Amino acid sequence: MQWFKMNLKLLLLLITLCAVPQCDVHACPHQCSCSGDKVECAGVSTMMTFPVYGLPRNTSELSILSTQISSIEASHLNAVPYLTRLQLYRNKLDKLPSNLLHNASRLNSLDLTGNQLGHLPPGVFSQKSLQNLVLKNNHIDQADVEWFADNNSLIWLDVSGNRLSEVPAAFLQKLKHLEHLDLSDNNLQELQPDALKNLHHLEILNLAGNKFTTLTPTAFNHNPKLSRLFLQENHLRELPPSLFSGLPRLQMLLLNQNRLQHIPQGLLDGRNSSFILTLATNPWLCDEKIEYLWRWINEHHHNVFYLEEVTCNGPEDLKDRQVVSLTKSELGVLK
Repeated sequence: MQWFKMNLKLLLLLITLCAVPQCDVHACPHQCSCSGDKVECAGVSTMMTFPVYGLPRNTSELSILSTQISSIEASHLNAVPYLTRLQLYRNKLDKLPSNLLHNASRLNSLDLTGNQLGHLPPGVFSQKSLQNLVLKNNHIDQADVEWFADNNSLIWLDVSGNRLSEVPAAFLQKLKHLEHLDLSDNNLQELQPDALKNLHHLEILNLAGNKFTTLTPTAFNHNPKLSRLFLQENHLRELPPSLFSGLPRLQMLLLNQNRLQHIPQGLLDGRNSSFILTLATNPWLCDEKIEYLWRWINEHHHNVFYLEEVTCNGPEDLKDRQVVSLTKSELGVLK
């Protein structure tokens, strides 16, 4: 009888322990690896469905990479109530349910890079705890303001490598806590007026690899914390003289691989010694209008990366000359 009572107490103790998240800490789905509260299922070509069974209940980080999974449901995340980071990288996902994150109350980071997502339903990212969202390299052609709740906490948004031809001003204005915004490698031709108006905390903005030909003079007027601005690989032909005047913290500006022939007087004034600038692979026209750029890069040559690739595209007698090497007489400068 004493033996029975001792074993009964032990059984009750085990049942009690199983009420806490650590109960199934040693469980792990087939074909996945588990370490502490982290689970990774990578390169499993035979994995067709979300691995609900066997997930440790205390999982905080879950990575499912390069599988054949084509769908995910909100109920799948019920198995991991302590999840803070979910990476679903390079799978076959082509849709998401609107209630996907409704029970993921602790989720901070969601990475959906390299799937086949197109249309996303309203409310799909409305979870208040979500701060980092990556939708890179999908098939998204429309940014919908209804994806997010009005009281969202998003600070990092990456929608690069999609098919966006425009981003509504209302979409960006709703994301007032954003610090990092990546819209690179889409089909954008312009920023709507005041699109960045509410992004007072924005520090990094990537617009590279689009089809911008110019930007409005007030495009960045409301982003005083902006420190890195990527504008390379666009179709920029001209820049307003005051475009960067409201950016006292700008430390990196990439303008390479555009269609610039000149830059206006004063565009680069006020930059400190740690400022980084790229200008290569533009068709610079080395006539009297290039004097401002010529003077600036001679005075700040340490700030210009790939300086030797900043060359003249014309006139013919100066073609392929490095701009920094030109003389006053070649430019027709009298003083």
